[in-house]
Amino acid sequence: MRFEEKEIILKDGRKCILRPTSPEYAEEMIDYLKETSAETEFLLRYPDEVNYTLESEKEILGRLLDDPYCIMMLATVDGKAAGNGSISGIGDKRKICHRCSMAIALYKEYWGLGIGQAMISYMTELAAGVGWTQVDLEVVAENEQAIRVYKKCGFTETGRRHNALRFDDGTYHDEILMYKDL
Repeated sequence: MRFEEKEIILKDGRKCILRPTSPEYAEEMIDYLKETSAETEFLLRYPDEVNYTLESEKEILGRLLDDPYCIMMLATVDGKAAGNGSISGIGDKRKICHRCSMAIALYKEYWGLGIGQAMISYMTELAAGVGWTQVDLEVVAENEQAIRVYKKCGFTETGRRHNALRFDDGTYHDEILMYKDL
């Protein structure tokens, strides 16, 4: 989806731009996926599972940019990627087409500056404009920092998916299911 860029001021005084993620950011997005996956256990992939080629990432980002039902947002600080978030529909069947799903991750150096909260706020505003009335997400139960941010942004816990994730060390982790009405 194409949408207006938005400038926010971070807690440390720097400016952050929230903008659509487009094919020109393909190389930066591949690096982002690998690095953020290495910085925290709380994402769904490990760095070695990021196998996109530059061409395939450009194609994906171009397709998503032109899709009016997919919000892909890049946060940049000082011209560098700081984080990425997305919202996309759950499905097109009438019983579920009111719902969408959100995902977000930031480089660790940008945690705690207000970027996540700003991205969630803007993405949910855009999602309401698309016509969705509910945003769903899943978060690793131990990710207390993210859960606090989601709650600050109006999300409510609805349940838990037992042993939803198995880490490479063999441990299992629950997911917390959350939603927000738009």
